[in-house]
Formats: sequence, structure tokens, C-alpha cells
Amino acid sequence: MPGLVAVRQAIVECDRCPRLRTYCAEIARVKKRAYRDQTYWGRPVPGFGDPDARLLLVALAPAAHGANRTGRPFTGDGAGGSGDFLMAALHDAGFANIPTSADPDDGLVLDDVFITSAARCAPPQNKPTPEELANCASHLANEIDALPNIRVVVGLGKIAFDAYVRFLQARGMTFRPRPTFAHGATHHLPNGQQLVGCYHPSRQNTNTGKLTPQMIQAIFRRLKSKI
Repeated sequence: MPGLVAVRQAIVECDRCPRLRTYCAEIARVKKRAYRDQTYWGRPVPGFGDPDARLLLVALAPAAHGANRTGRPFTGDGAGGSGDFLMAALHDAGFANIPTSADPDDGLVLDDVFITSAARCAPPQNKPTPEELANCASHLANEIDALPNIRVVVGLGKIAFDAYVRFLQARGMTFRPRPTFAHGATHHLPNGQQLVGCYHPSRQNTNTGKLTPQMIQAIFRRLKSKI
């Protein structure tokens, strides 16, 4: 079973999805005006966090000018972006030492939590294809295998939630009924883990009030008290 260092290297070197690799490379070449003097990461993005974590967060994919630029999940999305929104909630519950996620050198440390994603390359319109998600499935599986203490998994959005269910099914787990995504819903799995649904902290959700700070804080506060 490969360790996190080997898994990380395999993710960074992955070239299975030509459409995504072309898109990420072009974003890194053209850049956003605000970041024109920076060197973009422009490669697949591995997970980030505490290797002894009991809490695993599964997200959708890197943001084109966030993690695709910085190389760290939920990092560099801008003030008030998804990274800051998520880290504020993790900090509130005691899982993060600071409430922001600006760049890989900002001193952010996650305690008892690891963040991964269903897709490792920023996709156009934030929509990876089913084939691209399938190509990434082994990266998710290998990362999970290298995290021996996971007890609770939070799916940030339906696509990420379903990706974790597919991972379990690929390992032979059966469900009756199959877990379905809903914000705040908790599913007790046959392997003893809990799978929790949470709306993704995208600007589309946070700016419209579909996901509020209080809603996401309630989830992480509850989990902090139980894991």
C-alpha cells in the first residue's frame, strides 16, 4: 500500500485526462490578471491535511485560479471564497489553526482533518465528465488507503458524496438503501464510518444563502464533539 508521499507524486504526474490537462495548462499560461506575476501550479492537485486525521472531507475539484494556481485544495480562491469560507468553519470547530487559506506558505495547519477531491484537475465550468471522475477514482482510493484512522467522511456536494459511495462499492460494500446526499444527513456505514452530506462551499451556494456560515459550522461543531 503506497504512503501519502508516493500517492501525492502519482497524482501530480497524472496525465489520464487530455481535456483537463490541456485546460489547466492553458489557464496556467494565460492566468488571471490579478495573478499575472505568479507562477501557476497547473498540475493535478493532491490532498492536504493531517495524515492521522479521523475526519475526511471530499470535495469536487480544484478551482481554476485557486488550487490550480496554488497547488493546495481550497487555497487562493480570494477573500470570501470557498477556501476562506471552509477554513473559517474548520477553525471555529478547532480543526484548523487559522480561519483563512490564502497560499501554501500561510501557515495553515489542519488538525484531525484531511481534504481530498473526486477530481484532481480544474474542469471547465466546474464539471468533470463521468469518464474523468472514473479516471481519478484510483487517486481517491489510494489517498484514502494511506489514511488509516478515518472515522467520518463529509461529502462536500453531491458529486463528491457519490464519489465516496462509489469507492466503497468498488471495495465490495453493499447498501440497502444506497446513501443519498442531503445537507446535514448522516449515514452510518457497514464499515463503522459515518458519511455526512454538506453543501459545497462554492460562491454559488454561499452568495445565495443556500449554505450559510451557521449551517456549515453546525456540522463541524457536531463532528468535533463526536469523533
